[in-house]
Amino acid sequence: MKFLFDLFPVIVFFATYYLAGGQKGSCVVTPDLPITQEPILLATGAAILATVIQVGWLVLRKKKVGGMLWVGFAVIAIFGGATLYFRNPSFIQWKPTILYWTFAIVLLLSPFLLGRSLVRTMMERQISAPDKVWGWLNAAWVIFFAFMGVANLVAVSQLSCNAWVNFKFYGFTALLFLFAVGQALFLSRYVEEKP
Repeated sequence: MKFLFDLFPVIVFFATYYLAGGQKGSCVVTPDLPITQEPILLATGAAILATVIQVGWLVLRKKKVGGMLWVGFAVIAIFGGATLYFRNPSFIQWKPTILYWTFAIVLLLSPFLLGRSLVRTMMERQISAPDKVWGWLNAAWVIFFAFMGVANLVAVSQLSCNAWVNFKFYGFTALLFLFAVGQALFLSRYVEEKP
């Protein structure tokens, strides 16, 4: 459920883009058309709204809004807002790279700033592992997020708008899922669950 909750804005973006007829056109925005008639702009607005709903849902239920969600909220608000304001899809296409690289930098710096890896800080209550395993996991996430940022830049420069939207939804989701499964398999060799 958490995986689906985290992907909620991406799912809303993808669904809105296709329901608005995005697969029939391109990311070129006509200056005189309203936002509601531009699939990429409409999808961007829907993704911003979905992220606001995510944060609002957690706040109303008095649940903790994680740091990663706050970062995601800030990035979608800034880059999605710029996309809508300037009517330029390039900003929303850059958003995944900025988000992934921000995560990579935060994870890379966390051992120096917090004295321990952020991955360890987030997962240590559920599982117990040796120090070196936490270091490996943190490094693996840094490399993964750096790779995802580069992959997005390549996709933006090489693919059509529709192909990029598909890659963003199917490709990134599949890569994230496979990486998470690989991480779980890796952890199962070293980790004993706490009672």
